[in-house]
Amino acid sequence: GLRVLTTAIAESGVRAKARGMDIRMKELTILGGYDKNGLPEPVAALTVKVGEVYSIVGFTGSGKSQLIKDVEQMAQKDTVSKRQILIDGEIPMANWEQATDRKLVAHLSQNMNFVLDMKVEDFLHLHAGCRKVEQPEKKVREVIACTNDLAGEPVKASDLLVNLSGGQSRALMIADVTVISDSPVILIDELENAGIDRRAALQVLAEHQKIAFMVTHDPLLALMGARRIIMAQGAMQQIIDLSEQEIETRVILEEMNNQIFAIQDKIRRGERLYTAKYERRKL
Repeated sequence: GLRVLTTAIAESGVRAKARGMDIRMKELTILGGYDKNGLPEPVAALTVKVGEVYSIVGFTGSGKSQLIKDVEQMAQKDTVSKRQILIDGEIPMANWEQATDRKLVAHLSQNMNFVLDMKVEDFLHLHAGCRKVEQPEKKVREVIACTNDLAGEPVKASDLLVNLSGGQSRALMIADVTVISDSPVILIDELENAGIDRRAALQVLAEHQKIAFMVTHDPLLALMGARRIIMAQGAMQQIIDLSEQEIETRVILEEMNNQIFAIQDKIRRGERLYTAKYERRKL
């Protein structure tokens, strides 16, 4: 169940690599900077452990995108926010960005359409080769299987990347960074617009021991993280732990969400929609 999303798996660690040197990563720390008015960020420090999924919420312009940019760039007080990112309590190696076979951070943006005119399996084999993964054939099969667990419309190994829909592309990239990529930190921008199984996507990230930051406006997704970061005025204002009452609320939202998905599926299949009230009136 979703309980795995709220469980830290710090002792297992995750391997990243930079210039031939291994780093065993267990946690990432964000040291607060300054808000848009130049005042110190209310949240002075936030530490996220391997296996945890954090949602980032706030109104448009609140600073959500800048926060994930700071994580992606491993900011060292050199961005507009003046935040600092630490890996296991230490400053990341200066050459971490130059690693070609593994990256610390993978960013899944809102638009994931491909421009490469090549088959899905060829692309995955190419990526597996760049990452120097063992048993590439097996990994490619795992990625495609994982993709089809997330996407509504199946993806075949022989499909051309340029012919994939936005949802299929997003599902493929989530499966790819989960199975092939060794990136321990995953940044996701508005998963609600991906056209995929959102619950399954978050669960697979947590089960593969990723640190995930998810920008979202969706209340269900916001309640799927272990904690949520409240953004305003360009700063982290609060860190809220998921409560037992909110877990109950999440169950209700999931039921509502499943009903909406069922209606969507009927419409996509060309079926008519009838309510119980309409059926009684017919009788």
